[in-house]
Amino acid sequence: MTFDQWTRQVLDRVESALDHYLPAADVLPAPLHDAMRYAVMGGGKRVRPLLCHAAGELTNATPEALDAAACALEMIHVYSLVHDDMPCMDDDDMRRGKPTVHVKYDEPTALLVGDALQSQAFVTLTADVLSTQRQASLVRELALASGSVGMAGGQAIDLASVGHSLTREQLETMHRLKTGALLRAAVRMGALAGETPSAESLAALDKYAAAVGLAFQVVDDILDVTADSATLGKTAGKDAKDGKPTYVSIIGLDASRALAQQLRADAHAALEPFGARAQRLAELADLVVNRVS
Repeated sequence: MTFDQWTRQVLDRVESALDHYLPAADVLPAPLHDAMRYAVMGGGKRVRPLLCHAAGELTNATPEALDAAACALEMIHVYSLVHDDMPCMDDDDMRRGKPTVHVKYDEPTALLVGDALQSQAFVTLTADVLSTQRQASLVRELALASGSVGMAGGQAIDLASVGHSLTREQLETMHRLKTGALLRAAVRMGALAGETPSAESLAALDKYAAAVGLAFQVVDDILDVTADSATLGKTAGKDAKDGKPTYVSIIGLDASRALAQQLRADAHAALEPFGARAQRLAELADLVVNRVS
């Protein structure tokens, strides 16, 4: 199976699983469930579900267990995007090539969509396709990654940094929380959904995830100044306009491109202990970085 074929297979599975794990649009309260589905279905790169499935192949996790973990990750990710786009945060009107939830519906609905998706993610992790022990491990991973020492904490730093100068080290800390924590969780949750990995294997996967997570943000910063809104599916150039510190603003465009390639190499190096079994993870690292090649 080629990488493209594998990717399509996983994406098809995840889309079907999301349809299953989200409340139906005609279930009361129907307007809220309709808005949740609008936010989640049929859009996005699904990088976190792909990473989850790829890591799960290393520990022989069942596809059904990986589907549940992948859907929970995507629900948390989308909830963060819905809240991030609201006027009280980044105030954006386009996401994934369509109007943001607060524009399509209204601000109270957007707030509730995010809240409900967060809860639904943990409901999904208690599906009977996962053993009780695995449920507990995955719930902890996802909760840590999305809370104050993870994604939410990174967003708090991001909001506080608008209009201020950050050092490269401070910027990296922010992005390892805001973006990297959930990407790391995707890799760890995929591995933990199967046979219990060794401490050495988890440490190697953590190194891989750290490199990919930072590369993802570096590439996003590059694309914000080199791509148009239609390509991005969101408003281009918004970081610079809003005075947000980025890798491009701190180290420059060429250095940012070089950093992305170095992080790609770091990700590949971290996978060496797994040999050919980690082929999909290696290809995903290439996919993340090659968005700017």
